[in-house]
Amino acid sequence: MVLSVGLAPTAAADDVQSQEWYLSAMQADQMWKVSTGKGVKVAVIDSGVNPSTSSLKGQVLADEVPTAVSYHVTKDYMGHGTTMAELIAGTGSGGGLKGLAPGAKIVPFRIAVDALKDKNERAKTSTIAAAIRAAADSDAKIISMSFGSPGDNSDEETAVKYAQSKGKLMFAAVGNDAATAKTIDYPAAYPYVVGVAAADETGKVGKFSQHGDYVDLSAPGLDVPAWCDTTFKAYCNGAGTSAATAITSASAALIWSAHPDWTANQVLRSLIDTASRSWPADKPSVYLGYGLVRPRKVLEDSSYNPGPANSDPLAKQNADDPEAQTSASAPTSSQPSKTTTGGGTSAAGSSSKSSDDTMVWVVVGAAAAVLVIGGAAFAVVRSRRGA
Repeated sequence: MVLSVGLAPTAAADDVQSQEWYLSAMQADQMWKVSTGKGVKVAVIDSGVNPSTSSLKGQVLADEVPTAVSYHVTKDYMGHGTTMAELIAGTGSGGGLKGLAPGAKIVPFRIAVDALKDKNERAKTSTIAAAIRAAADSDAKIISMSFGSPGDNSDEETAVKYAQSKGKLMFAAVGNDAATAKTIDYPAAYPYVVGVAAADETGKVGKFSQHGDYVDLSAPGLDVPAWCDTTFKAYCNGAGTSAATAITSASAALIWSAHPDWTANQVLRSLIDTASRSWPADKPSVYLGYGLVRPRKVLEDSSYNPGPANSDPLAKQNADDPEAQTSASAPTSSQPSKTTTGGGTSAAGSSSKSSDDTMVWVVVGAAAAVLVIGGAAFAVVRSRRGA
């Protein structure tokens, strides 16, 4: 089964950095005075990462990828993985994309998607499960996964649990097919993976951004620059939950760099606590989760308490016990399960204006959003378990 969750390039951007509206909206210049992500490594599991773009020179640690999964990790056959890496840790050199965490480093992992037509290439390219396990065994603190499909897989779920046991913080795209399909996407829907939705400059969730109880956080994902193709000669204007996932991963890198002694639970809790939302903190929206990420709120508060190191902030959602899960037809619980598709609090019709943000975060439901993104950009080649 194939599903796209990536950027869909549309129109070229002449000055790419002027198109990165989210950097000013999130007050990146102010955050960089406190943290740039230095010392944090982010594993990017994607279509490969090209380390030769002007923005990524010196930023990609291909030598740290285990040999078993290292086949062509620096040969990006789509441009998608390189875009995600730049959104996270691009230096902006040579007029390229400036990442939200330019001091972080990228550990690249390459998996097969439908754009990889060559059967021999697919056979040599790492499986998703193997890539997650390898990333778990690396020095990367964060695993960023801007891909997904509606079929779960026992090997992948086991790999995710392994990564969680190794103290990794995992983010994944919730998917781009809300306008045409009523599905949930994996790995975002697995326990211990933080599902990320996409929002625009006003805080609206994109109409394409899939929704359900597996949405945990949201981030900028519309009108975001992306490489047009594998020639790496020009950027286009794109959108998707892929970009939102990369920006959320970068947000976590900024926080972890400033607080290197924190655990994955504490970094995630800080993102949840400080997210922008207009609904109760204990009733996550099925559209935007606990809200729009605001790492600045953590970095500027020297007295912020991240809570206990070993307490999972998404414990209810990550519960394996069926008794702890919310059925698709049941009313919303205070913390619905990651493995259900219903429930949750709709953000439709509500609005919020953060008192000290530079943008207006008007939060509305997917049904009210007017932005439509078409085209497939990143589709995983995989099958449903047992199919």
